[in-house]
This record gives sequence, C-alpha cells and structure tokens, in this order.
Amino acid sequence: MLKTYLAELPADVAKKYDVGDDIALRQLFGSRVRKDILDYAAPYDVLGIDEAQQIPNLGEAIKMIIDEFPEKKIILTGSSSFDLAQSVGEPLVGRHYAMQLYPPAWKELAGSDYEKKQHLEEMLLYGSYPEILLADTLDKKQIKLKELTSSYLFKDILSFERLKSPELLLKILQALAWQIGGEVSLNELAKTVGESDHKKIGRYIELLEKSFVIKKIHAHSTNQRKEIKTKVKYFFYDLGVRNAIIGNFQKLALREPKDIGMLWENFVYIELVKKSELDQKYFDDFYFWRTRAGREVDIVQKTADGDIVAYECKWSFKKVVFSDFLKIYPKAKTEVASQENIADILR
Repeated sequence: MLKTYLAELPADVAKKYDVGDDIALRQLFGSRVRKDILDYAAPYDVLGIDEAQQIPNLGEAIKMIIDEFPEKKIILTGSSSFDLAQSVGEPLVGRHYAMQLYPPAWKELAGSDYEKKQHLEEMLLYGSYPEILLADTLDKKQIKLKELTSSYLFKDILSFERLKSPELLLKILQALAWQIGGEVSLNELAKTVGESDHKKIGRYIELLEKSFVIKKIHAHSTNQRKEIKTKVKYFFYDLGVRNAIIGNFQKLALREPKDIGMLWENFVYIELVKKSELDQKYFDDFYFWRTRAGREVDIVQKTADGDIVAYECKWSFKKVVFSDFLKIYPKAKTEVASQENIADILR
C-alpha cells in the first residue's frame, strides 16, 4: 500500500521507498551517525519505510531528519503496532502524527449499494481485510484468516512484554467472541477462562485493545439514576478474525439467531466508527445505553456538537420503540439499522 502511494505521487516529487528488514538501512540508522543519516534523507521530498519497527534507534534517526529537514514528509508503517509505537514515541513527541488504518469500510468498497449488499453476508463471515476481500474462493479466505490469527496476530501480541500464555490469550478472545454486544465483567471472564488473576486478565484485554483486535465501548450516561454508568462491551475490529478465533464460518442460515444478532451489531458498530473517520468526524463518540430496569439501545453516537443518534441493530427489519431513551434524550434521532437500510446509513 505504501509503495503504491509513493508511486502515484507526481513525477516532480522526489521519493524513496525502503523496508525495515533491509540490512543496510538498519545499520545506517543503528549507527547514529548524524551526517550519514542526513545524507541518506537529503535528496528526497518524501520518505516511506514499511515494517519500520524493525529498525534500531528508529525514533532518534527520524528526529535527526525532521530537525534538519522540517519540510520533508516521512511515512512509517508497521505490522507491529506495539514495536513501532515504542520506537518512535518518546523521541518524536510533538513531531509526529499517528494514523490508525482500519480494514476497508463499506463506503470505500467498489460497486453499487445493490452489488455491495449481495456480499453483505460474506463480510459478516470473513470480514474485510484487503487480502481476504481479494481472495477469489471461500476456502482461500478461510486459510488466510487462520494464518492471520495464528501467526501474525498472536505473534505480535505475545511478543510484547514477552507474554507466555497463548492458551490464555485464545481463551479470552474466544470468550469475548461469544459475548459480542454483552456487558463484560472481569470477574465473570476470569471464571470462564479458568484464571484467578484478574489483573492478568485485564492486562491481556488491554493488549488486545492496543493491538486493534477488540474495541471497548462504554455505557452512555448523563448521571441519571436509572442509567447504567460503569459497564463496558467489546467489539471486534474485524468479524473474519472473530469467526476464525471460534472456528465458525457457517452460513447465516445455519447459525442461531443470537449469533446472527451479535455479528450484525458488531458490523454496524465498527462500520459507523469507520464512517466517522472517513467523514473526518474525529470527535464522534460511540456508546451503548441501558437502564437498571433493563431497557437498552445497542449503539449511541454522540457528535462533537452534542447531537445524538440511537441505533438498534436488527438483521431483519422490525419496528423498535425508543420511548424510554427519548424520555431522557428527547432531541435524539433514532434509527433501526437492518440489512434493508444499511446502505443508506453507511453512505
């Protein structure tokens, strides 16, 4: 992706593409020799380095270049978000902008709304990572997802802080995969996975969040006595990963209604998050809502201007009454997100 981006820049833009596993580049940056590093960067307007987390002293070297050539653009990408963040974080404080790349969003996919809806079930089962979307058979999609979850995903997470319990990590992910849209308690999760150390469970969940496998969503509340305030839920960034973790790629017709509901709620939530990013609504916040009496709304979107949209997620459309929510938030808009109208919601 980075190489393609650089190739598409205008011809009069001097650019250079490198990869972090290039021995010569690693030796250059690792040397900390300022003159050599600046000589490397001087001829180019844009520098792009893939797998940059593999380069020793990366942050210090990039700081030298930026301080000497503030007009240059330097793009660093990495499959290991942990290592890359650690490499550039402290030396580049105030000098860098971090961008999270989500899997492709619904509104980014090619084709008409009708054509995309024909592939909706496939997205619920196999997700939307680029190489999964491009795989031309379902068998190839499954193989690639299993490779992703068993190698890159776990290798990335377990390499951080030298964690030694891949079995526990898998149990936690499986437990979360089976309760999408449900409130998560560390105490109950610990019992489910057979681990008495709650802090360890919390640390693993935090790492899963930082590695962009799962995303936390808090309860929405304005200090009303009837509202739940402290509970959290977790959704998966990609449903293909979720289904690979539990080893289930069955078609929707063979699944329990509850599982279809979980998949759909996860899909709607993460696509709304992606849409906000693409629309540059960076300060939109997303919550769920529930009262102590059990009344609930699946997703609540709150904009920087304070506007509120409440979504109920129903795979097949049916009328939903939002009366309890509207009693507290009478100016809120409400929407039932179903397969019939999802194209309108995500446009």
